[in-house]
Amino acid sequence: MDKFDKLTGVAAPMPILNIDTDMIIPKQFLKTIKRTGLGVHLFDEMRYKDDGSEVEDFVLNQPAYRDAKIIVAGDNFGCGSSREHAPWALLDFGIRCVISTSFADIFYNNCFQNGILPIVLPKEDVDKLMDDAQRGANAVVSVDLEAQEITGPDGGKITFEIDPFRKHCLLNGLDAIGLTMQQVDAIDAFEAKDKGARAWA
Repeated sequence: MDKFDKLTGVAAPMPILNIDTDMIIPKQFLKTIKRTGLGVHLFDEMRYKDDGSEVEDFVLNQPAYRDAKIIVAGDNFGCGSSREHAPWALLDFGIRCVISTSFADIFYNNCFQNGILPIVLPKEDVDKLMDDAQRGANAVVSVDLEAQEITGPDGGKITFEIDPFRKHCLLNGLDAIGLTMQQVDAIDAFEAKDKGARAWA
């Protein structure tokens, strides 16, 4: 998993409430177990018409936001069914941070396991960032995980809270497997000892 330290990029405004995982990545794209290739289908039913052409006024189809790295979203982002494909699709598109007043628990946890930083802020701070994000190509926002600070286009700063353990994992690029592999010497020692004690196993 890639480390997350500092991120600077265009923030796309998505003030829709209750964006669920089926909106993020529709069910027909869940057949793959690969983490790549899903970005083209991110928000598929909102991004494309029935003939496959783009919906011009959808935010991520607008020239200013095609390379967005951050989404400023409405309440309850990532609700609905549990699917890890949702953060996979966001990450494959290039989104590394989502800011909202609230997230569904499973989606929130899945973000951390895939190198995406979900930030929960009070409504007044999200409203300010949403306003900043509506500036198009000038909606450049910086997120500093170490300092737990967001800097808006005008230089204004907003601080955010994050669980220290989750912060450590993101800063060091550690998912569940990475955390386990940090204990590989202890695991090897246990297996060697166990093999001697239980040779039949």
